[in-house]
Amino acid sequence: MAYDIRLVKIVTGELIIGKYDAAAKALTDVAIMQTVPTQQGGMQLMLLPYGYPFEQSFTGKISEEHFLYVYANAPQEMIDKYLETSSNFTLKSGGLDPNPAGGSSSGLIL
Repeated sequence: MAYDIRLVKIVTGELIIGKYDAAAKALTDVAIMQTVPTQQGGMQLMLLPYGYPFEQSFTGKISEEHFLYVYANAPQEMIDKYLETSSNFTLKSGGLDPNPAGGSSSGLIL
């Protein structure tokens, strides 16, 4: 099943990613992107359920009336990591991974 994955900045300034539901005019299974400083002085992105820490799974929904900006293209690596994290599956080219390691609901660092 193909999903319409969208990267969106909402009116609060937060950067979120989720599955767009055209019928509901909303993003579902929403993840928020948090920046995390590295020891080398750089930054990494971490995906968390939008309702974290009170919700441990990706179940939230945000109406498109709260969208400030919809990115035309999300990086494919970001989409793959979102799908792995929100579905507990590991996406890997060349077939199924017999020992999946993805799917942490507590977050994923890209």
